[in-house]
Amino acid sequence: MKQQLTIALSKGRILKDTLPLLEAANILPAEDIFSSRKLIFDTNHDNIKLVVIRATDVPTYVEHGGADMGVAGKDVLMEYGAKGVYEPLDLDIARCKLMTASLKDAPPVSGRIKVATKFVNVTKEYYARQGHQVDIIKLYGAMELAPIMGLADRIVDIVDTGNTMRANGLVPLEEIAYVSSRLVVGKAAMKMKHRQIQPIIEQLAAAVEARKSEGK
Repeated sequence: MKQQLTIALSKGRILKDTLPLLEAANILPAEDIFSSRKLIFDTNHDNIKLVVIRATDVPTYVEHGGADMGVAGKDVLMEYGAKGVYEPLDLDIARCKLMTASLKDAPPVSGRIKVATKFVNVTKEYYARQGHQVDIIKLYGAMELAPIMGLADRIVDIVDTGNTMRANGLVPLEEIAYVSSRLVVGKAAMKMKHRQIQPIIEQLAAAVEARKSEGK
């Protein structure tokens, strides 16, 4: 008898890109996730369920056994430092960059740099490696406003096209990390349910390669 498997999926853009990969691995939700208000979904397998949660919560659910596997952005994994999970596969979806940015033509900062971000841990580590002293201001959104309103000298945020930054008079500066979504597996789940999890990893890996060969 197969053991129950729970896969935690990140809401939003990542979810939209993840579902075709799951479908290629023959894991399909039993109903339309986007038109439902439910959080837990049955699939075409009696023993596999999908849960749809905030991206920032995925590593926590997987690490502590609330889910066996999950999909989360590398930015989230870097920020929350999920130690109790394996990261066996780069799904190569939701690609972007984590970057610093400032107002265009902003004068050089002497002394401590004020940085607004929601990626507090990553930002601290990055500037420590650069040898800069920083004061970090935690914000949850609309980072571009911080330099405009004089709240911060720089921001650290996800950059996709860069259009939002440019529209608000900011320019990307240094790239901290390339970001894409990763498959994560709980260490305990990998040990206890390896025979069921490994084939899913292999099928997803094949789906990722097929997607790359199609040039997507």
